Amino acid sequence: MDLLQAFKAHIEQHLFFKVDDLLILAVSGGVDSMVLASLCHTCGYRFVLAHCNFQLRGEESTRDQLFVEQYAKASGLSLYVKTFDTKAYKTENKLSTQEAARNLRYTWLKNLAEQLENARNAKTYILTAHHADDQTETLMMNFFRGTGLNGLTGIPEKNERIIRPLLTFTKKSILEFANQHRIESVEDSSNLSSDYTRNFFRNDIIPLIEKVYPAVRQNLAENITRFQETNLLYQIAIKPILKKIIHEKGNEYHISIKALFKYNNGALIYELIHPFGFTEGQIDSVKKLKHANSGSYLVAPNTFFRCIKNRDHFVIAPPLQITSEIITIQAGEKSVKYSAGMITMEEQLYSGTPLSSSSGIAMLDAKNIRYPLILRKWKEGDYFYPLGMSKKKKIARFLIDQKLSATEKENIWILESDSRIIWLVGYRIDDRFKVCKSTEKILKIERRV
Repeated sequence: MDLLQAFKAHIEQHLFFKVDDLLILAVSGGVDSMVLASLCHTCGYRFVLAHCNFQLRGEESTRDQLFVEQYAKASGLSLYVKTFDTKAYKTENKLSTQEAARNLRYTWLKNLAEQLENARNAKTYILTAHHADDQTETLMMNFFRGTGLNGLTGIPEKNERIIRPLLTFTKKSILEFANQHRIESVEDSSNLSSDYTRNFFRNDIIPLIEKVYPAVRQNLAENITRFQETNLLYQIAIKPILKKIIHEKGNEYHISIKALFKYNNGALIYELIHPFGFTEGQIDSVKKLKHANSGSYLVAPNTFFRCIKNRDHFVIAPPLQITSEIITIQAGEKSVKYSAGMITMEEQLYSGTPLSSSSGIAMLDAKNIRYPLILRKWKEGDYFYPLGMSKKKKIARFLIDQKLSATEKENIWILESDSRIIWLVGYRIDDRFKVCKSTEKILKIERRV
């Protein structure tokens, strides 16, 4: 079976897409992507071309773009081109050249797919020309860099709308097809250099290994299949364990430290933390966090999620939102919205009847209130006189006594009058502003979430 027949059979077998779906072919001008375009054209699939100019190779980058433009014009195909300042993006985001180009490429292709899908009312997929040799190189790079089981499963053939239909075909078969059908292409000179990690494995490492193990490429391809099948079983086994030990609470995830460490398994810790952006290198740090003081935490390097030690639990919390939100409330205002909800204010005569005991309602002596009021988040050094106490107490200490988690403390607001805290919103009023026998008017403040 030649490459064309095998390609078409592979698509039909795996149901990657339907004949009437719209395909976006990521075309660089190299032999792999030009063969992919030829195969899709011969099979009668409906597709457009997309080309990224990363401006990394000077005149050669311009040459590649012109080649793809000429091919699209001669073939009557729609072409979308995007030019990137890859070097600036790389520097700004502290990435390698390859990482920067990959991020820019896939972000643009996904946005383009969404636009075309809406405009043409057709299910749209992105096709790249990754092949079996790319798969082998990826496995080796991941292995020597250090990875878990998932990193040994290689590049997925389908990931949401991204499809890699040549992934089971070797570079040799692609080159043979290109020569047989006289498919024109351009050569990326950087592929000949071993400066990039992938090229180092492609040009130097794998050829050396082939001298000892001639079937290394085939063996690694078969290993990837085994790892993929093993990973499926692994995921089936791990899901019920994760469900048992992790509990979602609002935008946080709480993990019982005792339940987690009962398994004494670093792989389990990794499966738990990596969806939030933590790395495999932080597994040991999580183990140490078990013995740290409450309030200690780790930060995920890219997402900035935090893993916080809170007594006998770990709390996975979103990035700390530092806000300078300060709201001024003038006399006569009835309600004010803020990031945690809304507070309403109402003056009423005091009849001597029992006051509300709800923590979400503050009943204050109106004569002691001076406007404007200030609504803000608490900060270190703040203090007040909690209701029932004659001595002041730092809010930090009060919150510790309330046994609040680190993230709960971050979301505490206070209400001030004339630079004095009158209410720790949702918790306790200040004793100096309480209603007493001489009170004539009450200021009722209610917090609504």
